[in-house]
Amino acid sequence: MNKTTDAAFRETVARHGDRPFLCVPSDPARGYHQDGYEIDYANAAGAVDELIARYRDAGYGHGHRVAVALENRPEHCLHKLALNALGISCVPINPDYRPAEIAYLLDHCEADLILHLDSNADSLRAAMSEISRDVPMIEASKFADDPPAAKRPAPIAGPVTPQSEASLLYTSGTTGRPKGCILSHQYELMSGAWYADLGGLMALEPGAERVYNPLPLYHVNSGILSFFGMLLTGGCQIQPDRFHPRSWWRQVCETEATLVHYLGVVAPMLLNQPPNDLERAHSVRVGFGAGVEPGLHVLFEERFGFPLVEVWGMTEMVRVLADNHEPRQRGSHAMGRPQVGLEVRVVDDNDQEVPPDTVGEMTLRYSEETPRFGAFSGYLKDDPATEEAWRGGWLHTGDSVRQAADGMLYFVDRKKNIIRRSGENIAAAEVEATLQAHDGVAQVAVLATPDGTREEEVFACVVAVNESDRTETFARELFDLCFERLAYFKAPGWLTFVDDLPKTGSQKIQKHRIFGADGDPRDAAGVFDFRKLKRRR
Repeated sequence: MNKTTDAAFRETVARHGDRPFLCVPSDPARGYHQDGYEIDYANAAGAVDELIARYRDAGYGHGHRVAVALENRPEHCLHKLALNALGISCVPINPDYRPAEIAYLLDHCEADLILHLDSNADSLRAAMSEISRDVPMIEASKFADDPPAAKRPAPIAGPVTPQSEASLLYTSGTTGRPKGCILSHQYELMSGAWYADLGGLMALEPGAERVYNPLPLYHVNSGILSFFGMLLTGGCQIQPDRFHPRSWWRQVCETEATLVHYLGVVAPMLLNQPPNDLERAHSVRVGFGAGVEPGLHVLFEERFGFPLVEVWGMTEMVRVLADNHEPRQRGSHAMGRPQVGLEVRVVDDNDQEVPPDTVGEMTLRYSEETPRFGAFSGYLKDDPATEEAWRGGWLHTGDSVRQAADGMLYFVDRKKNIIRRSGENIAAAEVEATLQAHDGVAQVAVLATPDGTREEEVFACVVAVNESDRTETFARELFDLCFERLAYFKAPGWLTFVDDLPKTGSQKIQKHRIFGADGDPRDAAGVFDFRKLKRRR
C-alpha cells in the first residue's frame, strides 16, 4: 500500500461511485440523522472536496493537526479524508474525557484547530483554560461558513506521502499518561487491506459488504480497521452512535448489515434480551470481535445464526490476528495463527522464546528484514518508549498468550498494567495517581477485576491515612473524585480499604499478593460497589 489515503479513496470512487459508503441507522431518540442517513462514494467525494477547499483556504496544510470531537457521526469520516488529503493529521477526542484529560491531549499534540459538536463546547473551553496555548475552535455545523484561519504556516513543505501522519490516537499506557500513537497513511491502508484480505469466514465481496460497527470512531477498530477495509473494497460502514442492545437487531436488519463488530460485552447483553423475530431475520454472515466469554460463544452462534470470529489487535499494530478458518476453536480464547506479514514470538520476562503451550508475552513484527513495516510510526515525543516497545526488533504487546504446537494462539491475560473495560483501555497508574492526590489516601493500588458484563472492572485498594476514614462515606468521596477528574469509565467500580499493601524489597507494590493467587477481590470483606454510579453524564 504505497499510496496515500486520498489516492486510495479516489480509486474506489472511480470504481464504486454509486455504491453506499457511509450509513447511519434510524433512531428517533438520537439528536441527529434521526431518520437515518446514507451517502454514496461519489457524493462523499464531493463533500470531501468542499471540506478540502475550506481547510486549504483557511491556511491548513501538511503537518498541521486538527483535534476532532465529532463522536460517532459520519462527518468525522468525511473530515478525516479531507484532512488527510492535505497532509493534516486527525486527532480524535474521546467525548468521555474530562477537561484535564482533553487539556493534556491538546497541549501534547500541539493541536492547530479543534473541530467539535456544540454539545462538547463547554468541556473543550474548560480544557482550554488549563493550557497556555490558544487553539482555535469551530463547531462542525458552522465549518463551511467561516473556519478560523491557521495560526502558523504548514510545518511541512513537501508533498503528502504514504509515510505522512494520518492520525494521532491516544492510548493508555502504564505510566498513567496516554501515549500518542502516530499512524501513517501507509499504516491505515495496510490495516484496511489486511482486514479485507483475511479470507475464510471473513472473505469480503467487493462492492457488496455492509459492516455494522457500533464501536467508537475515535478508536482504531472502527475509525481505521473496518473503515479502510470498506473504503478499499467499495463497502459501506454502518455507524450507530454506540451499542444499544434493545435496538441492535432492528438497526442491523434495516441497514442490511452483512458483518457486525462486537466486544465481549455485546454477547451477554444480546443474549439477555427476550427473543424476537428480528434476531433471525438479519443478513449477517459473520461477527468480528474479541472477548466473548467462552461459555457464551456457542450459545450466541446457535441462537442468532452466525459465527463470531475472535480476533486480536492493538493500536500500535492493527493488522489483526483472527480465528477465521474452520474448524474454529470456539469458547477457547483462540485468536488465530501468525501469517506472512505478521510474525509472532512468545517470550518470557528475559525476552527468551518459550516452548509451545507455555504462557508468555506475545511479540510481533512484519519480518526480520523490516520488522516495523506497516506498524505505528512511534509514540509522539517519546522515543524512549517507542524503542522500549520495539526492543530486540519485536513489538512487545504486553499481552500474555500461549501458542500451541500447531501455531494457534490463545489469549490468556494482560501482562501490562491495563484494565480493559467495555473496549476502553484504562491505565491503572492514572486512576492511582488521581486517588493518591487525596490528602486522606496514604497508598493505593488499582487492579483489573473480572466483570461478567464489562469484561473487566476497576478495583481500587486504598490505605487510608486515618483508620477512622474507612467508611462508605469516604469511599464514595474517593469515587466522586475520580468520576469528576477522569472519564466516567475510569472511576473505581469497586473500592475497598486495606491495612497495607505488600511490597518488594525495592518497595514496589506486589498487586498479585493483595488477595493471593486464588482470591477474588470482590469476595473480600468491606468492598464497596459503585458500578451503578458509572454512567455517562
